[in-house]
Amino acid sequence: MADTPARLLTLLSLLQSRPVWSGTELAERLGVTTRTVRTDIERLRALDYPVHATRGALGGYRLGAGGKLPPLLLDDEEAVAVAIGLRAGRGIAGIEAASSRALAKLEQVLPPRLRPAVEAVSSAIEHAPENTATDAPDPEVDPDTLRAVATAIHSTEQLRFDYDDAARLVEPYRLLSWQRRWYLVARDPATGEWDVYRADRLTPRMRTHRRFTPTPIEDGDYTAFAMRRIASSGWNVHARLRVNAPAETVLSRINPAVGAVESLDPTTSVLVTGADTLETVAVFIGLLGMDFTVESPAELRPLLRVLADRYARA
Repeated sequence: MADTPARLLTLLSLLQSRPVWSGTELAERLGVTTRTVRTDIERLRALDYPVHATRGALGGYRLGAGGKLPPLLLDDEEAVAVAIGLRAGRGIAGIEAASSRALAKLEQVLPPRLRPAVEAVSSAIEHAPENTATDAPDPEVDPDTLRAVATAIHSTEQLRFDYDDAARLVEPYRLLSWQRRWYLVARDPATGEWDVYRADRLTPRMRTHRRFTPTPIEDGDYTAFAMRRIASSGWNVHARLRVNAPAETVLSRINPAVGAVESLDPTTSVLVTGADTLETVAVFIGLLGMDFTVESPAELRPLLRVLADRYARA
């Protein structure tokens, strides 16, 4: 490969495709000598791409993390997959704008031969409404907030943030995307208590740079814990209902994220449920198909009367 710029781009692409390459392997791929490979490596370093070299039988060249993002050289399948993924990402709260910008950059340089494939898949796929469980608008999450939380999780670093006008310090473990909302599963290092926080309600403070030793949640299932917690405390409004049915019967009718069920006696149970609005609660509790009494809040009762009258007129 006589053309030096083309060879450098190919070399950079090879270094991105796997962790370590030996000089001999790179020389064979590029059709040059190992001496030329060493020269090209120095050229990449001069362009601020950190290429690390290690000696020994298992040594070779490795592309490290630098001060700028190198050009991502994608093959045809990768380019199509990324373009389609970015189009889907425009529907995820908190990253719509970033996904659209990245997609615009990719489509601008997408080779003409790949455009029909991307257009064909994109035009054949339709996205149904993601948020069908509430009449409340989707909350906006600052991408910087998601990035700060994800960085703390990845770095096993304590996270400090403001939440509902109170300062919190937690050990962050997982970010959960559900029903077009983002949730943080975290543990209080002082009390050992686990909790779930709505990402749209938290404002990260400066990084703490305090590392912590992870303490796995009891059953190891962070998603299941989050679903249970969201049901009891993760909504804007909550309702407590006394249901004329055994707890097992109620549990068989609901998703774990819909509510927490407590048995009162063999024939009666309590369902604590929630939603973003009381109107949504009023509609969905009718789907239980069981008689119930509203214990709280009192504001739910007139909404049920309105629905009852409407259904009666129908």
